[in-house]
Amino acid sequence: MGFQTEFNSVCKFKSEQELYELLEYGRSKMVKSGFRVYPTGQMVIAYSLDNKAVAIVKILVSIAEINFQGEEITQVEMELVRRLTEEEARIQTALADEMYFSLASN
Repeated sequence: MGFQTEFNSVCKFKSEQELYELLEYGRSKMVKSGFRVYPTGQMVIAYSLDNKAVAIVKILVSIAEINFQGEEITQVEMELVRRLTEEEARIQTALADEMYFSLASN
């Protein structure tokens, strides 16, 4: 029997403004370069620009398209489910660092 979690994806912000809107207003939209897959309807962990877990969000819409400049982009709309507690943030940050973010540096 393996480890099971309801969070099988991450949502990493690259813009302070997008993260601010999520935490301040409870909804946000972010734009990523390239075609990406986000699990519409599922809850995921949101990470700040410095790879710190900050909140649980629900992905509302994920649209991958080619914009007018010919670039592949993905737009993701989400709503805030809740902010993580300090303990949850610490654990999720450590887990993501090992599972996701350390792979990017290799």
